[in-house]
Formats: sequence, structure tokens, C-alpha cells
Amino acid sequence: MRVSKCLWIPAITGVIAFPDIGVSQENVGQKPLPLEAITVIGTTPIHGIGLEKKRIPASVQTADSEDLEQAQSLNLAEYLRFNFNSVTVNEAVNNPFQPDIQYRGFTASPLLGLPQGLSVYVNGIRFNEPFGDTVNWDLMPEGAIDSINLFAGSNPVFGQNTLGGALSIRTKTGFSYTDSQVEVSSGEFGRFGLEAQTGGNNGELGYYLIGNYYEEDGWRDFSPSRVRQGLANLSWRRGDSLLEFTGATSNNSLIGNGAVPLELMPLEGREAIYTQPDKTENNLALLALNGETWLSDTLQLAGNVYYRHSTVEALNGDDSDYDECVLTSGPNAGEATLCEEGDVDEPVSFAGNAGFSLEDLAPTLEADELDGTLNTSKTEQQSGGIATQVALLNEFQGRENQLIVGGNYDFAAIEFESDTQLAVLRNATPGADRGVSGVNLFDVESRVRLDADVQNAGIFFTNTLALSEVFDLTLSGRYNRTQVKMEDQNEDGALDGDHTFNRFNPALGFAWQIAPISSVYGSYSESSRAPTPAELSCADPEDPCKLPNGFVADPPLEQVVAKTFEAGIRGYDLDYRWNVGVFHTINHDDIIFQQAGGAPSEGFFANVGRTRRMGLELAGQKRFNSVTFGLGYTLLDATYQTPYTSFSPNNPLGPNRQVEEGDSIPGLPMHNLKVTADWAATSKLKLGAVFSYQSSQYFRGDEANENSKIDGFSIINLRAMYEVIEDLEVFGHVDNVLDQEYETFGVYGESDEVLEAAYPGFDDDRFVAPGKPRALVVGVRARF
Repeated sequence: MRVSKCLWIPAITGVIAFPDIGVSQENVGQKPLPLEAITVIGTTPIHGIGLEKKRIPASVQTADSEDLEQAQSLNLAEYLRFNFNSVTVNEAVNNPFQPDIQYRGFTASPLLGLPQGLSVYVNGIRFNEPFGDTVNWDLMPEGAIDSINLFAGSNPVFGQNTLGGALSIRTKTGFSYTDSQVEVSSGEFGRFGLEAQTGGNNGELGYYLIGNYYEEDGWRDFSPSRVRQGLANLSWRRGDSLLEFTGATSNNSLIGNGAVPLELMPLEGREAIYTQPDKTENNLALLALNGETWLSDTLQLAGNVYYRHSTVEALNGDDSDYDECVLTSGPNAGEATLCEEGDVDEPVSFAGNAGFSLEDLAPTLEADELDGTLNTSKTEQQSGGIATQVALLNEFQGRENQLIVGGNYDFAAIEFESDTQLAVLRNATPGADRGVSGVNLFDVESRVRLDADVQNAGIFFTNTLALSEVFDLTLSGRYNRTQVKMEDQNEDGALDGDHTFNRFNPALGFAWQIAPISSVYGSYSESSRAPTPAELSCADPEDPCKLPNGFVADPPLEQVVAKTFEAGIRGYDLDYRWNVGVFHTINHDDIIFQQAGGAPSEGFFANVGRTRRMGLELAGQKRFNSVTFGLGYTLLDATYQTPYTSFSPNNPLGPNRQVEEGDSIPGLPMHNLKVTADWAATSKLKLGAVFSYQSSQYFRGDEANENSKIDGFSIINLRAMYEVIEDLEVFGHVDNVLDQEYETFGVYGESDEVLEAAYPGFDDDRFVAPGKPRALVVGVRARF
């Protein structure tokens, strides 16, 4: 039986109705499916045995490989953005493979400094990076995905980071994909893609292979990227037993030059950048073994073991945090050097040359010419783990009962290093490239060498009891234990630390089939996340760090605990699906990144008390003969519930702004609407359209909600696919067909230090991430 295995969210969903989902598991832009095709949903990260969807006290969004192919999305993140309800995006980096994906106001992002509130699993293996719980979307080849399941709420079964939801991905095998295919695409801004995949089986042994290559120049200046991904799977099935061995690799170079001052775009165009380069190189090697077997008619054993090696290297050109000053003592008294910005009594100690003047170190340069920095960092992570679960189908006092008990152990060894090199910033004239040239002088105080070991262990259970033929009660819980050990490789040992976090998180929910084609559900759930090594090493307000390049001593942080109530009603038939729900999540001891310097990435992590995310979700899908319409709407009220002082050094009204209870969390739009239409015009021609709207949002740095917002925006994407002959298709899509000018993200920063020379008087503190202009992509797909 083909199972669309979705991770269950025992306590979370009461309302997530994703656009497509009318029932409890389809996304907005998904094709209509016979109900029988998605009857059973897996209830844990490992999947294993599942439950009928009508018995799950949650709303779940799903998609399969056919949905992804139909959508013509560049990657998984783009698919989520335009096809799943309650998903919005901040393109802070402005690279298509590095967006901040936000679901119900909770984030999964590749960027350190954001509160990561979603857990991500691939084949039951945790995909969040150990160092900062970040998610590198570029490491997952979209063509290899067999199914996606997005669960709402604080489901404890999914462990660390499941504050607002869990995303579970299953990749293809030789049993789910039995074809061979080559796809070539090309588009504007130098876009080129080549993907090949093949799979098959002989009934017992199966294989699957995929390779993907992608490159683009980028629509913004100096923003090329290259992505190389591969995945292989060997599988064995006999009777009720299976084994799957998966290997994956990625080698990617991504440039996203980030936000730009709002007033610079009228002068240099929307493709203009502020400083460059901002380059990230991601490398991944993954080996994993999954298996499951039925020990008897009522007892199933499932589990996995994996090893993962990833490296993230960052290169960032920026302006300088140093000022020209004069040495007041020593043999070089009276000579010019550099001091920390705003502190002329503290000259910079250059690596190997502490106390020397710039005249000795760089005789051809004046101090005021060193107006840039070249920041580099490298994060190497070796991680592994094992997980197992046992599922028991039995009766409890004569009533049907399903019990799953499991546990996991994950470990990671992390090596982090970063340096700040003085540089010359090329910014003297309008239209200058604003790149930097390093001069091989390094600031000793900015040097970081940190080793960290992270261990996560947990045991969980989930039990669903049929109290009647139409009413199911689900009880679940998980005990987590996280230990983070940090060892500073510099002599002062300031980053040394040993932290342990423990918690038991419960959940309780019900599903009640009130009619043959409709049901109601409700739940209460709790989940938590421990502070990461990145957060623990950057938590001192007296000594802010620069992400991802610097860390300082680590005052303790508390773990974040999320508590969620949900309720909803859903209906479904062969031609329609709908869902209405409400949700209410309180984060206790929420961790945020407090900006504390001139650069948006300079600051520290801190617990700020309670934050709340509550809202309403509506979704529906209806088929009219050859046309299918989908709609998804979310009303999100995301606010701070504990007053605190936001440092906000670049706020137009000045620093140290008072945040009050009820102030909105920046970066999160209140309204989000998606409307989709798919038309099978003929047996060979298929057309589709997506309308997406996000309302206005506050700038990051305006946590007190005192300034104007970033405007809301709407965009329309169109797509088409035509079958030329059997097994040969041409396809194409136009993104932002009306060529709307919009911004997805905003933050306050200092612009005058970089732009004053070229544009005297320039002093715009509003930095924004401009949205992509209209872009055409065409391609051809051949099957063999």
C-alpha cells in the first residue's frame, strides 16, 4: 500500500489548514487526489506505522513529487513559499537558496542570529545544523523528494526546535520512482539547470540516483551562484521488511549580497548592492541506513543510523568598525593607527604585531584608507546518531489502540573559526563596486577558535486510543536532554562552557468524526529547544559579537519552551477540501538576537520573556471539471508579551527603545493570502497560476513599533507544460509576471560610512531586501 507518510503532530494542529489542504493534508497548489491515495499518515520522524488522517488531532500539509514537478519551483524553499498555507518569506540575503522560511511566525533559516523554531527531518534524520539549528535549503535536491509533510504546532514527538512546526521530507527510492529522466532549463539572469535521475527495482532490490547542477549570475550585481547536488539510494524489500541505504553530497557556492539602503535603489537601480562579497560555500556528505520490519502481526520495529559531515565557509566584505587614532605611548607615540570605533584609547592589536603603528605595518597605506573589513569564518560539523521505535497495535479494554515508543541519540563535534582582516573599501565614486581588498592585517581581538560538542538524547511515546468508532484520543510526550560543551582554543578560554538542558514535554489531542466527510480536532502541546553553541557563545550585552564571525563569553541562556492550543474543523470529498482552524502559541524565555552595533549582524542573544503567535487559518480546494482552484489565508498576530528594552542602535528615533506588551514582532506580516488555479486545457497542455500576497511588516530594529512599515506586496506567477510527444515535455514559467517592485525584508543599519564619499549627505538607515523582478524560465524534460 502506498503510504503518504506524514509526521503526526499530536498536539499541535488545531488549525493549520494549508492552502491545499482542505482536509488535513494538502497544500494550496496541489493537484486534487482521490482520498484513498492519502489515507495513512506517519506519526513520528521515522515514519514507520501510521494513522488514518481522520484519527489525527492535527492539520497536516503534504505534497509529493508530482506536485513539485508541476509547480516548477527552483528548490524546496520556493515551493513552500508559494504552495503551503501560513508560509511567508524574508529574503534577507537575497539569494534564492538562502531565504528565511517562516511558518506561523516561526523560522527555518540558513542565517545565524534568527530564532530557529521549526524542526526539519529528511528520511527521519535531523536536518537542522548542530551549531545554530539553521537549515541550509541548498543541500536538498528538490528532484529527489518523494514527499513533504508539514505539521503545525509544538509536537513534542519531533523533539528539538519544534516550537511552531515540523517539516518531514522523504526521498525517492527505486520502489517509489521507476523511470529515467533528464531535465534542462534556462532563464534570465544567466540561469541554467541540468538534472538527471533514474530508478528501478526487480521486486526485491532497488536503486535510485540523481544529480543536479544549477548556476546563475543573479539578478542583483555581483551575485553569481553555483549548486551541485547528488543523492543515491539502494533499497531492499522482502515481505514486511525493508532496508534503505542513502548517500548524499552537495558542493555549493552562494552569493547573496544582502539588504541595500532604500534610497540607494533610485540612484543605482534595484539590482544595486551595498557592500560585497557576501559568499557562503556549503559542502555536505551524508550516509544513512533506514530499516523497518514487522516482528509479528501487531508489533513493528523501525529505526535509522546516520553520519553527516558538513562545512560552511563564509566570506563577507563590509565597512569598518575601526576609527583612525593616534598612539599615545610607547616607541611609536604620536603615530597614526586604528582603534575600536568610539574608543580612541584602545588601539587595535594586529596579529603578531601588537602595539605597532600602521606606518610600520603598512607603509603604503594611511589609517583612514583602511575603511573596510574582510570577515571570514569556517564551521566544520561532524554529526551522527541513531533512532529507533517500536509500534504496538493492540486493544485496551476492548478498544483499538496504537502505541509507539521510541528514542534517539544524536551527537556533533563542531569546529568554528573566524577572523577579521583589515581592508580597503572601494566606495569613492557613484556606481563603485563597493568590494573590499584585504591588506593581510588581522585584528587579534576578533580571532575566534571554538570547539563544541553537542549531545541530544530523547525518549518519546505517542498513544492513540479509539474511545468509539468516531472519536480518538491521542496522548504523547517526550523527554529531552541536551548537553553543550564548548572549549575556547584561544589562550584566555573565555568561551569555555558546559551546559545541560532537560525537559519533559507533553501533548494531548482528540479527533472527532462528526460526519462521514467532516471532523473536528483540538489539542494542547508543548515543545522546547535548548540554546545552541552559537547562541551560548554570543550572549554578553557588554561584549557583542558579529555573526557569523565572532563570539564572546557566554552568560547562561534559558531554553525556550513553546505551549500551543489548537482547534479546527475540516471537510473533504473527491472534488473539494476545506479547513478552518485557530492556533495560539506562547514561547516562554524566547531567545532573540539583540542588535548592538553599527552592522545588523553585530549584537548578542538574550532571553526576552514571553512572545505570542496566534491566528486564524482558512483553506480550501475545489475542482470544476478540468480546473482546480485553491485558496489559503492566514491571519497572524505575532507579539511580544514581556516588556524589554531593545538596543536598536540604528533606529531612526535613537537607541534603547522600550518594547511594550502587545508590540508586533518585526518581519512577520499579519495577513498572508495564496490563490492558485490549475487548468488541464487539453490532454497535453496544462496551465497554472499562483497569486501570493503578504501584508506590511515592521523593520527589524523597530521592535517597539514606532516607525513606518515595509509595504505589503502581491505577485503573480504563471506556468505552462506541454507534452510534445509521449515522454517529452516542454515547460516554462514567468515569475512576477507584472514586474512588481517590492521588498520582503527590512532592517536598520548605518549607510553613511560607506556611501558618504560617493553621495555626500547620504544617511538612509532603512535597509531592505528587494524582491526579484519579472523572470522567464523555459525547459525541456525527457523520460526514457
